Amino acid sequence: MVNNCCDFDSIRNFTIGTLTSVSPNEWKVLLEHDAPSSTAINTGTPTLFPKINGYVLVPNESGALIGMISWIGIEQSQYPKRKGFKDFDLIDLPFPQRVMLVTPMGELRCRDDVFKVERGVFNYPSVGDIVILPTKEQLEAIVENKDGRANFRIGVAPTAANCPVYVNPDKLFGRHLAVLGNTGSGKSSSIVGIIRWSIEKAKQASRTGNVNARFIILDPNGEYAGAFDNLSRNVRKFRVKIDTDSPDFRQLRVPAWLWNSYEWIAITDASGKTQKPLLRQALRELKSGGQDDNTVYKYGRFYAGCQIGIRSDLAGGPSRFKGKPGKNDFGKKLASICKDLETDINDCKHPIGELLSNLLIALNNVRKRKYRSFNNDRGEFVEYYDDFEKRDVEEIISAFEEFLSEIEWTTTPLGPDEDSPISYDVASLPDHIERLSQEKSAQQYLDFFIMRIRTMLTDSRMSSIISTAESETLEEWLETYIGSENADNGEIAVIDLSLVPSDVIHLIVAVISRIIFESLQRYRRYYGKELPTVMVIDEAHTFIKKYYENQTEFTPLEMCCKIFEKIAREGRKYGLGLLISSQRPAELSPTVLSQCNTFLLHRLVNDKDQELVKKFVPDNLGSLLKELPVLPTRKAILLGWASPIPILVEVDELEEKYRPKSSDPSFWSVWTQQEERELSWPDLADEWQKGGHTEV
Repeated sequence: MVNNCCDFDSIRNFTIGTLTSVSPNEWKVLLEHDAPSSTAINTGTPTLFPKINGYVLVPNESGALIGMISWIGIEQSQYPKRKGFKDFDLIDLPFPQRVMLVTPMGELRCRDDVFKVERGVFNYPSVGDIVILPTKEQLEAIVENKDGRANFRIGVAPTAANCPVYVNPDKLFGRHLAVLGNTGSGKSSSIVGIIRWSIEKAKQASRTGNVNARFIILDPNGEYAGAFDNLSRNVRKFRVKIDTDSPDFRQLRVPAWLWNSYEWIAITDASGKTQKPLLRQALRELKSGGQDDNTVYKYGRFYAGCQIGIRSDLAGGPSRFKGKPGKNDFGKKLASICKDLETDINDCKHPIGELLSNLLIALNNVRKRKYRSFNNDRGEFVEYYDDFEKRDVEEIISAFEEFLSEIEWTTTPLGPDEDSPISYDVASLPDHIERLSQEKSAQQYLDFFIMRIRTMLTDSRMSSIISTAESETLEEWLETYIGSENADNGEIAVIDLSLVPSDVIHLIVAVISRIIFESLQRYRRYYGKELPTVMVIDEAHTFIKKYYENQTEFTPLEMCCKIFEKIAREGRKYGLGLLISSQRPAELSPTVLSQCNTFLLHRLVNDKDQELVKKFVPDNLGSLLKELPVLPTRKAILLGWASPIPILVEVDELEEKYRPKSSDPSFWSVWTQQEERELSWPDLADEWQKGGHTEV
């Protein structure tokens, strides 16, 4: 009799024990007295047995259940309990029997002579069922991943006769991957290897030899600069440039006009009552006024603000436009508005120019009625104004109202809002907020706020990153950082964040991530298809740090974490995958970790990190994760959506020249002068004091 997985006539050759207890999470196996004790050769291939994390099978009517060995021990048994030894004449003394515990993993089925692993266990075995060793073909089916799209190899399974381990890139990247492990465990090399091996395999499978892949790597420590050389002609490297920089690097730019209102609020620490509304209004007006085709709104916004100022004078009482210095101050303000009108009329090529001329005539009529001048005894020319009457001020307000009515002015424009990525003169933002504060008579609440913005925009450490001196459009930025229309041999962008000032690094990362996410959202809406892209975040606990909701404060760190939480929840729908790496998973956002469907777990020593990881994997894998503290370098546990069952993997070794620059420092080699080190503190100090970057 033959089932879909095993020939029962040959099962006796592979039998190594029987089940003595069965539960949903653990099975107990009593080993035969003649079962192998170190190496099994009965499957045709020498296999270490019994071995922790090795595999066994329990045949059933639909194939075979797969189990992983989690514990091996000896129990004292009596003679009558030993199968084949029924000699009751012997003295009944305790006798050692080998026992092992097995964790159920899945089911192995055979269809058309092809083995396939299915997740989960549906038909549990019973006490007394036999347990067998898998053959070489069955072992390969268990660990190799027979998924038709498991296209590239990441390593071998040392507990399964070093069978190669393959993964499906759709499952690996599409549902987010977390690579976790302590420093020195090999996680950075695993990340580089996964990217390199996937692109190399894609080149082999491509009809043209080129691949249309997109990887964007956020590198906080500057480790990945040379990791992808010779892999792609389009490896783009960005960082804050310094005087001694290589020409291979481009200046990292995240223009301030890309920031939305929430990012401005976070970096400026704007208060909610006055500063946030005026900041949003200023951004909305500057972005709307910055459009070439919105001339009407630009002039309407400015002269509506002038009208508000005149209304404020009227509401302030007679002292604002009668007597000294009120009448002269009011007259000078009116004269200044008239000069602005003259300038705008000369510059305006729009039909609105005629309406501006009518407004100028009306204002000048009032101003000239009150204007006086004479030469004093010293021959000095003196200008002053007579008292303005209430009806004069109302006449000015009526002239503004007529102008605004004729241009169909609305204070809520239908154009872009304050969060649209539209270029504008960022340097004018504090001046614009100051003007709005004067109109609202709220200067006392905004003086220090405006000063913070001015200080930030003039900070030499930030100017090269957020500067808008070089005209760069949104489409140019997207093509530079995400990739061109036709990617050639793999589009890889390495963003070195090591020299970004610590007080703005979370803002810079948040803006980059948000723009990438929103661009892919719009890509799918526009084209009806996804543009597969992978964001790689090293030292993820720096940017995706768990936080506690604070209603009175909105920090850049919280904002940065929230955008990654959104990407983790929704990115799959738009083709945006996350590959996060961290040595402190306990500090990561639980929301992001819970959305990672695949884990590559390197050595983890900290008990809090181990406990956290256990919460995100099934209960029956607890025994497997006990090996985390003692995993050697390059050894890792692969589990989740990209692997049919959890596998202990020895990750393939990278050539040294492609490894990230994260190796331990060579103290002894430097001390003994086996390695040379140049030292010029004057040069370093000079570069540092210039601001740490090339002036732009």
